[in-house]
Amino acid sequence: MRLTRRQFTVGTASGAGLLALGPMGRLAHAARNDELNILCWEGYNTDQVLGPFRSDHPGARVRAESGTSDPDMINKLRAGEVRVWDLINVNQPWARDQLYPEGLIRPLDKERFMPYFDNMLPEFSNPPYPLSFAENGDLLGMPQRYGPFSFVVNTDRISRETAENEGWNLFLDPAMQGRYGVLTYQNWNIIHMCLTAGLDPFAPVAGADMEQFEKVAGQIFGNARLLAGDLVQMNLALINGEIDAYFTGGTYTASPARLDGATNIRAITPQSGPVDGKGGVVWVELTSVVNNPDPSSLAPEFLEFVQRPDICHAVAFSEGTYNPVAQMGDDAVMARFSARELDAIQYDSLDEEMSRSLDYQVVPSYNELNTAYSAAKRG
Repeated sequence: MRLTRRQFTVGTASGAGLLALGPMGRLAHAARNDELNILCWEGYNTDQVLGPFRSDHPGARVRAESGTSDPDMINKLRAGEVRVWDLINVNQPWARDQLYPEGLIRPLDKERFMPYFDNMLPEFSNPPYPLSFAENGDLLGMPQRYGPFSFVVNTDRISRETAENEGWNLFLDPAMQGRYGVLTYQNWNIIHMCLTAGLDPFAPVAGADMEQFEKVAGQIFGNARLLAGDLVQMNLALINGEIDAYFTGGTYTASPARLDGATNIRAITPQSGPVDGKGGVVWVELTSVVNNPDPSSLAPEFLEFVQRPDICHAVAFSEGTYNPVAQMGDDAVMARFSARELDAIQYDSLDEEMSRSLDYQVVPSYNELNTAYSAAKRG
């Protein structure tokens, strides 16, 4: 989902140097009960997370690499890197829809991992989060970070109530011409432009619906003051008054500014929308065990490790963007968060925003929509 700074982290418990890599990046000399390779979104690859795990497993060689998109990470496995990686951390639709059917991940031990759902927030525990499971009931991955993702406003210029009530129509209002930016996260822009056009992005789009998408995409790009792929740049534009809102954003993008004290920067989830009355979309990361033919015993160990209260907090508040985690249903996890941190991730409205959000899914007409999107962006 995210196009922010990435890190490549590799080392041993002592933090010494890069390891010698064999073919396809495999660690050439490590025993598989003493080696762990993680393909993930940023955060899990930080010292705050990997450092304690290395301390718990002296001598273990632990490597974590962050990707630039879910499809990019999945394509690494398709290209043969199931022999490289032990864990993969991607957003919620991919495990059930692609990774598991293609044999790229293996089921988790339900007896070992199902009890962790009991300490998660209600939307993940009662019932256990459905997209963690295959249709046959196999447990495919453990949820952790998540968040609503729609748009962001400066509430000194546009009230939260107005933004929530107008929803995506805010960006079609002629009075907003030149007053907003577009955070150019391509996949999310396409989803949000569908919603703005009154369409379901998770159903096929063609014919008159595609024409409506093209019209809305052209209007949103044509009336924007600023296009940028950098969330920091977009937040600064909000803070300095250059824009009053930006199209595509959420808790993830607003949280750094809010933690720095700019609490007038607020992520918005529309009150209503075109799909089952919902106008927002929520992403949820799942971490799964790769179907490596030479499996590492440390893979399930790491999945349990990130359920620890201190590590849950480290995952939530790492890498410069901040997010809720499913484990916040556990009092011991919640105790780790300060009032300032909870305010940064808009915990006060999280439940209601989740109730107004669809689960992020694969966009079936993505190629066709992307062609129209790219043409609109070029103008």
